[in-house]
Amino acid sequence: MSTTRLPELLKKSKPQILEEWLRQQLASSGARADLIKDGELRKQSESFLDQLQRSVQSGESADIKTAAWAPTLELLGDLTRQRERMGFSPSETATFIFSLKEPLLLQVRTNLKGEPEAVIDESMGISSLLDKLGLYTTEVYQASREEVIRRQQEELLELSTPVVKMWDGIVALPLIGTLDSARTSVVMESLLQRIVETGSEIAIIDITGVPTVDTLVAQHLLKTVAAARLMGADCIISGIRPQIAQTMVHLAIDLSAVTTKATMAEALKSALLRTGHRVVKEGGAKA
Repeated sequence: MSTTRLPELLKKSKPQILEEWLRQQLASSGARADLIKDGELRKQSESFLDQLQRSVQSGESADIKTAAWAPTLELLGDLTRQRERMGFSPSETATFIFSLKEPLLLQVRTNLKGEPEAVIDESMGISSLLDKLGLYTTEVYQASREEVIRRQQEELLELSTPVVKMWDGIVALPLIGTLDSARTSVVMESLLQRIVETGSEIAIIDITGVPTVDTLVAQHLLKTVAAARLMGADCIISGIRPQIAQTMVHLAIDLSAVTTKATMAEALKSALLRTGHRVVKEGGAKA
Protein backbone atom coordinates (compact mmCIF):
# COMPACT_ATOMS: atom_id res chain seq x y z
CA MET A 1 0.00 0.00 0.00
CA SER A 2 1.41 3.37 -0.95
CA THR A 3 2.21 5.83 1.87
CA THR A 4 1.53 8.88 -0.26
CA ARG A 5 1.68 11.33 2.64
CA LEU A 6 4.89 10.05 4.16
CA PRO A 7 7.08 12.56 2.24
CA GLU A 8 4.98 15.36 3.68
CA LEU A 9 5.29 13.98 7.23
CA LEU A 10 9.06 13.59 6.90
CA LYS A 11 9.48 17.10 5.57
CA LYS A 12 7.33 18.64 8.29
CA SER A 13 8.38 16.60 11.32
CA LYS A 14 11.83 15.16 10.57
CA PRO A 15 13.55 16.74 13.61
CA GLN A 16 10.91 15.30 15.97
CA ILE A 17 11.05 11.92 14.23
CA LEU A 18 14.85 11.84 14.54
CA GLU A 19 14.88 12.63 18.26
CA GLU A 20 12.18 10.07 19.05
CA TRP A 21 13.92 7.50 16.86
CA LEU A 22 17.22 8.03 18.69
CA ARG A 23 15.42 7.67 22.00
CA GLN A 24 13.83 4.43 20.84
CA GLN A 25 17.17 3.03 19.66
CA LEU A 26 19.01 3.92 22.87
CA ALA A 27 16.20 2.46 25.01
CA SER A 28 15.85 -0.78 23.03
CA SER A 29 17.25 -4.12 24.15
CA GLY A 30 19.43 -4.09 21.05
CA ALA A 31 21.26 -0.89 21.99
CA ARG A 32 25.03 -1.47 21.95
CA ALA A 33 26.73 1.51 23.54
CA ASP A 34 29.89 -0.62 23.71
CA LEU A 35 30.01 -0.86 19.93
CA ILE A 36 28.72 2.49 18.66
CA LYS A 37 28.89 5.96 20.17
CA ASP A 38 25.84 8.21 20.44
CA GLY A 39 27.32 10.70 18.00
CA GLU A 40 27.90 8.06 15.34
CA LEU A 41 24.40 6.66 15.89
CA ARG A 42 22.91 10.12 15.37
CA LYS A 43 24.95 10.64 12.21
CA GLN A 44 23.82 7.31 10.74
CA SER A 45 20.19 7.98 11.67
CA GLU A 46 20.22 11.44 10.09
CA SER A 47 21.77 10.10 6.89
CA PHE A 48 19.20 7.34 6.63
CA LEU A 49 16.25 9.68 7.27
CA ASP A 50 17.51 12.09 4.59
CA GLN A 51 17.87 9.26 2.08
CA LEU A 52 14.51 7.76 3.07
CA GLN A 53 12.84 11.10 2.41
CA ARG A 54 14.36 11.29 -1.07
CA SER A 55 13.18 7.78 -1.92
CA VAL A 56 9.59 8.14 -0.70
CA GLN A 57 9.25 11.36 -2.68
CA SER A 58 9.35 9.20 -5.82
CA GLY A 59 5.89 7.88 -4.90
CA GLU A 60 7.13 4.26 -5.03
CA SER A 61 7.01 3.59 -1.32
CA ALA A 62 5.27 0.24 -1.83
CA ASP A 63 8.12 -1.26 -3.89
CA ILE A 64 11.68 -0.92 -2.61
CA LYS A 65 13.06 -2.75 -5.67
CA THR A 66 12.59 0.26 -7.94
CA ALA A 67 15.47 2.48 -9.03
CA ALA A 68 14.35 5.26 -6.67
CA TRP A 69 15.17 3.03 -3.70
CA ALA A 70 18.61 1.92 -4.90
CA PRO A 71 20.53 4.66 -2.97
CA THR A 72 18.57 3.91 0.21
CA LEU A 73 19.22 0.18 -0.06
CA GLU A 74 22.89 0.85 -0.77
CA LEU A 75 23.18 3.02 2.34
CA LEU A 76 21.28 0.50 4.44
CA GLY A 77 23.45 -2.32 3.10
CA ASP A 78 26.63 -0.44 4.00
CA LEU A 79 25.33 0.23 7.52
CA THR A 80 24.35 -3.43 7.91
CA ARG A 81 27.73 -4.77 6.79
CA GLN A 82 29.50 -2.26 9.01
CA ARG A 83 27.47 -3.38 12.02
CA GLU A 84 28.06 -7.03 11.22
CA ARG A 85 31.82 -6.41 11.28
CA MET A 86 31.49 -4.46 14.54
CA GLY A 87 29.80 -7.40 16.26
CA PHE A 88 26.09 -6.57 16.15
CA SER A 89 23.72 -9.53 15.97
CA PRO A 90 21.14 -9.80 13.13
CA SER A 91 18.29 -8.75 15.45
CA GLU A 92 20.30 -5.83 16.84
CA THR A 93 21.03 -4.70 13.30
CA ALA A 94 17.38 -4.97 12.22
CA THR A 95 16.34 -2.95 15.29
CA PHE A 96 17.89 0.09 13.59
CA ILE A 97 14.97 -0.02 11.13
CA PHE A 98 12.18 -1.43 13.27
CA SER A 99 12.71 1.17 15.98
CA LEU A 100 11.79 3.84 13.40
CA LYS A 101 8.24 2.51 13.17
CA GLU A 102 6.89 4.00 16.41
CA PRO A 103 8.25 7.56 15.79
CA LEU A 104 6.70 7.58 12.31
CA LEU A 105 3.36 6.23 13.50
CA LEU A 106 3.33 8.81 16.27
CA GLN A 107 3.63 11.60 13.70
CA VAL A 108 0.91 9.99 11.59
CA ARG A 109 -1.50 10.05 14.52
CA THR A 110 -0.50 13.61 15.43
CA ASN A 111 -0.61 15.14 11.95
CA LEU A 112 -3.63 13.24 10.67
CA LYS A 113 -5.77 13.64 13.76
CA GLY A 114 -9.42 13.66 12.76
CA GLU A 115 -8.76 11.52 9.65
CA PRO A 116 -9.12 7.95 10.97
CA GLU A 117 -9.09 6.31 7.54
CA ALA A 118 -5.97 8.19 6.54
CA VAL A 119 -4.30 7.20 9.82
CA ILE A 120 -5.05 3.54 9.15
CA ASP A 121 -3.84 3.71 5.54
CA GLU A 122 -0.63 5.55 6.37
CA SER A 123 0.09 3.31 9.38
CA MET A 124 -0.31 0.16 7.31
CA GLY A 125 1.87 1.56 4.54
CA ILE A 126 4.63 2.61 6.93
CA SER A 127 4.58 -0.75 8.72
CA SER A 128 4.81 -2.61 5.41
CA LEU A 129 7.66 -0.40 4.18
CA LEU A 130 9.75 -0.75 7.34
CA ASP A 131 9.11 -4.49 7.47
CA LYS A 132 10.59 -4.76 3.96
CA LEU A 133 13.58 -2.64 4.89
CA GLY A 134 14.11 -4.61 8.09
CA LEU A 135 14.00 -7.87 6.14
CA TYR A 136 16.53 -6.41 3.71
CA THR A 137 19.00 -5.81 6.56
CA THR A 138 18.62 -9.46 7.58
CA GLU A 139 19.31 -10.64 4.03
CA VAL A 140 22.38 -8.41 3.72
CA TYR A 141 23.64 -9.50 7.14
CA GLN A 142 23.28 -13.18 6.22
CA ALA A 143 25.01 -12.68 2.88
CA SER A 144 27.86 -10.85 4.61
CA ARG A 145 28.31 -13.67 7.12
CA GLU A 146 28.28 -16.28 4.36
CA GLU A 147 30.95 -14.33 2.49
CA VAL A 148 33.14 -14.24 5.62
CA ILE A 149 32.68 -17.98 6.14
CA ARG A 150 33.44 -18.71 2.48
CA ARG A 151 36.60 -16.59 2.62
CA GLN A 152 37.72 -18.28 5.85
CA GLN A 153 37.15 -21.71 4.33
CA GLU A 154 39.28 -20.77 1.33
CA GLU A 155 42.03 -19.50 3.62
CA LEU A 156 41.89 -22.69 5.70
CA LEU A 157 42.12 -24.79 2.54
CA GLU A 158 45.20 -22.85 1.46
CA LEU A 159 46.77 -23.20 4.90
CA SER A 160 45.99 -26.92 5.03
CA THR A 161 47.69 -27.62 1.68
CA PRO A 162 51.25 -26.30 2.02
CA VAL A 163 53.65 -27.40 -0.72
CA VAL A 164 57.16 -27.61 0.72
CA LYS A 165 60.42 -27.70 -1.23
CA MET A 166 62.34 -30.66 0.23
CA TRP A 167 65.37 -30.59 -2.05
CA ASP A 168 66.38 -29.30 -5.44
CA GLY A 169 63.86 -30.83 -7.82
CA ILE A 170 61.69 -32.29 -5.03
CA VAL A 171 58.56 -30.86 -3.43
CA ALA A 172 56.23 -32.42 -0.86
CA LEU A 173 52.57 -31.93 -0.14
CA PRO A 174 51.50 -33.25 3.29
CA LEU A 175 47.72 -33.68 3.39
CA ILE A 176 45.75 -33.54 6.62
CA GLY A 177 42.02 -34.16 6.84
CA THR A 178 39.39 -35.22 4.34
CA LEU A 179 40.12 -34.83 0.64
CA ASP A 180 36.97 -33.76 -1.22
CA SER A 181 36.36 -32.23 -4.65
CA ALA A 182 36.73 -28.62 -3.48
CA ARG A 183 39.95 -29.33 -1.64
CA THR A 184 41.32 -31.40 -4.50
CA SER A 185 41.04 -28.35 -6.75
CA VAL A 186 43.03 -26.25 -4.27
CA VAL A 187 45.57 -29.05 -3.77
CA MET A 188 46.07 -29.44 -7.49
CA GLU A 189 46.44 -25.72 -8.10
CA SER A 190 48.93 -25.29 -5.22
CA LEU A 191 50.99 -28.29 -6.27
CA LEU A 192 51.16 -27.38 -9.94
CA GLN A 193 52.06 -23.78 -9.15
CA ARG A 194 54.87 -24.92 -6.85
CA ILE A 195 56.16 -27.39 -9.43
CA VAL A 196 56.42 -24.57 -11.95
CA GLU A 197 58.06 -22.20 -9.46
CA THR A 198 60.71 -24.73 -8.34
CA GLY A 199 61.14 -26.67 -11.58
CA SER A 200 60.68 -29.86 -9.59
CA GLU A 201 60.80 -33.30 -11.17
CA ILE A 202 59.25 -35.20 -8.28
CA ALA A 203 56.32 -34.41 -6.00
CA ILE A 204 55.67 -36.35 -2.83
CA ILE A 205 52.03 -36.47 -1.74
CA ASP A 206 51.90 -37.59 1.87
CA ILE A 207 48.52 -38.90 3.09
CA THR A 208 49.56 -39.83 6.62
CA GLY A 209 47.08 -37.27 7.95
CA VAL A 210 44.19 -38.41 5.76
CA PRO A 211 41.88 -40.42 8.05
CA THR A 212 40.34 -42.68 5.41
CA VAL A 213 40.92 -43.47 1.77
CA ASP A 214 37.89 -44.57 -0.22
CA THR A 215 37.23 -44.77 -3.94
CA LEU A 216 36.46 -41.05 -4.16
CA VAL A 217 39.62 -40.01 -2.31
CA ALA A 218 41.68 -42.34 -4.50
CA GLN A 219 40.18 -40.75 -7.61
CA HIS A 220 41.11 -37.30 -6.32
CA LEU A 221 44.67 -38.47 -5.70
CA LEU A 222 44.94 -39.97 -9.19
CA LYS A 223 43.67 -36.72 -10.73
CA THR A 224 46.37 -34.80 -8.87
CA VAL A 225 49.03 -37.27 -9.98
CA ALA A 226 47.87 -37.03 -13.59
CA ALA A 227 47.93 -33.22 -13.49
CA ALA A 228 51.47 -33.23 -12.07
CA ARG A 229 52.64 -35.59 -14.83
CA LEU A 230 51.30 -33.23 -17.44
CA MET A 231 53.58 -30.60 -15.88
CA GLY A 232 56.56 -32.98 -16.22
CA ALA A 233 56.74 -34.11 -12.57
CA ASP A 234 56.40 -37.67 -11.29
CA CYS A 235 54.54 -38.32 -8.03
CA ILE A 236 55.20 -40.53 -5.04
CA ILE A 237 52.35 -41.16 -2.60
CA SER A 238 53.55 -41.76 0.94
CA GLY A 239 51.78 -42.49 4.21
CA ILE A 240 50.15 -45.75 3.07
CA ARG A 241 49.33 -47.26 6.46
CA PRO A 242 48.41 -50.97 6.78
CA GLN A 243 44.70 -50.27 7.27
CA ILE A 244 44.66 -47.96 4.24
CA ALA A 245 46.45 -50.59 2.16
CA GLN A 246 43.83 -53.17 3.18
CA THR A 247 41.03 -50.75 2.30
CA MET A 248 42.52 -50.09 -1.12
CA VAL A 249 42.82 -53.81 -1.85
CA HIS A 250 39.25 -54.40 -0.65
CA LEU A 251 37.92 -51.58 -2.86
CA ALA A 252 40.04 -52.77 -5.81
CA ILE A 253 41.69 -49.35 -6.10
CA ASP A 254 44.49 -49.57 -8.66
CA LEU A 255 47.52 -47.48 -7.77
CA SER A 256 49.93 -49.72 -9.65
CA ALA A 257 50.93 -46.87 -11.95
CA VAL A 258 51.93 -44.72 -8.96
CA THR A 259 54.94 -45.19 -6.70
CA THR A 260 53.79 -45.61 -3.10
CA LYS A 261 55.79 -45.61 0.14
CA ALA A 262 54.84 -46.27 3.74
CA THR A 263 56.46 -43.13 5.13
CA MET A 264 57.55 -39.68 4.05
CA ALA A 265 61.16 -40.60 4.87
CA GLU A 266 61.12 -43.53 2.47
CA ALA A 267 59.48 -41.39 -0.20
CA LEU A 268 62.15 -38.70 0.19
CA LYS A 269 64.92 -41.29 0.02
CA SER A 270 63.43 -42.69 -3.19
CA ALA A 271 63.06 -39.20 -4.65
CA LEU A 272 66.68 -38.34 -3.87
CA LEU A 273 67.92 -41.53 -5.55
CA ARG A 274 65.84 -40.74 -8.63
CA THR A 275 67.39 -37.29 -8.87
CA GLY A 276 70.91 -38.70 -8.69
CA HIS A 277 71.62 -38.21 -4.98
CA ARG A 278 72.92 -40.78 -2.51
CA VAL A 279 71.66 -40.88 1.06
CA VAL A 280 74.48 -41.85 3.42
CA LYS A 281 74.90 -41.92 7.17
CA GLU A 282 77.47 -39.74 8.82
CA GLY A 283 80.80 -41.46 8.49
CA GLY A 284 80.30 -42.57 4.91
CA ALA A 285 78.17 -45.69 5.43
CA LYS A 286 75.39 -46.00 2.87
CA ALA A 287 71.88 -45.55 4.33
